[in-house]
Amino acid sequence: MNPRRDLLLLYAARAARNFGDGFAVIILPAYLTELGFAPFQIGIVAAAALLGSALLTLAVGFLATRYDLRTLLLAGAFLMAATGLTMPNVDHIVLIAVIAFIGTMNPATGDIGVLVPIEHAMLAHEAADEERTKVFARYSLIGAIATAAGALAAATPDVLRWLGFDVLPSLKAMLYAYAVLGFLGAAFYRYISPVKPAEHAQPATPLGPSRGIVYKLAALFSVDAFAGGFVVQSLMALWLFERFDLSLAAASMFFFWTNVLTAFSYPVAARLARRFGLVNTMVFTHIPSSLCLIAAAFSPNLAVVLTLLLVRAALSQMDVPTRTSYVMAVVTPAERPAAASVTAVPRSLASAVSPALAGLLLATPFSGLPLVLCGALKIAYDLALLYSFRHIKPPEERVAR
Repeated sequence: MNPRRDLLLLYAARAARNFGDGFAVIILPAYLTELGFAPFQIGIVAAAALLGSALLTLAVGFLATRYDLRTLLLAGAFLMAATGLTMPNVDHIVLIAVIAFIGTMNPATGDIGVLVPIEHAMLAHEAADEERTKVFARYSLIGAIATAAGALAAATPDVLRWLGFDVLPSLKAMLYAYAVLGFLGAAFYRYISPVKPAEHAQPATPLGPSRGIVYKLAALFSVDAFAGGFVVQSLMALWLFERFDLSLAAASMFFFWTNVLTAFSYPVAARLARRFGLVNTMVFTHIPSSLCLIAAAFSPNLAVVLTLLLVRAALSQMDVPTRTSYVMAVVTPAERPAAASVTAVPRSLASAVSPALAGLLLATPFSGLPLVLCGALKIAYDLALLYSFRHIKPPEERVAR
């Protein structure tokens, strides 16, 4: 086993996957709109994708106690490729929803998806306690930069239209590119060292002494994810398209910069966590971002809205590496794959409900209502997390004290 090589390969696979997610979350609603579907139907597709991702992630989290983790990563990468190959070849809403349910085209991007719990477990396996948050911050940074580049690539159909190509074939070409990135991810996973179940010294059950903490965290994370489902990036793009008539190229540039700001917030989060603690960093960066989202809902000016959303992007995802590091720190090494899955699945299930509701709310006279609901629920989640876990410290913080 070569830990450094394995980390680099995991980072590379993450970059390939997130580049695809970066343009898919913008291309998919544009593609479905071009096919003639309404916002509510697009919300149903987003909900199906999140629900399917949740169920598959739960299954993978418990299969990780029995199978080589590399094999599971390869299976997930090939599923990504299959999603990109099949999506542009159907045009009935039921078939599209089925592919979204089975596949990997995540409308939210970020740390939700079938491959994420396995990668988290492998990263935590390689990192020492004092380096763990830094490793996850680097992992998140690479993923966010790749997502930003993918968002920029979402302008490709506009470029192709300028060159004389039709809109629908250009959008389909981007979906095929998503499949190619799935195969590229599989090529990276192929060279990762095998991680057999025996190497984890698995207990009789996937979750043991940390079960209570994991379930409590999962419940809180589900509130956060339910709130986030109201403003998944696909629906945020749709809101900007419909309220401000934003072009695909302008949306591509905007989401590029939101992802860049998100990317560089991750190493800042690691530094803040070292100084103030993981839970404090999660909470006190999250609340201001939610206030920006609520303010954006009421602003009639596009420039003000985009500015508020950029500020939100710089703050809202600082809890991603810190949250992951915290979960991996407060469970035993043997429980990490299951803990990553159990805390991720309620997030996916909860976030699968709200996009369909958001699709309905976008059609109301006050189309910013999903943003307000998201911000208010996230603030409630932050306060509950601080109250419940402020005294449960990860090993590195206990040593510092």
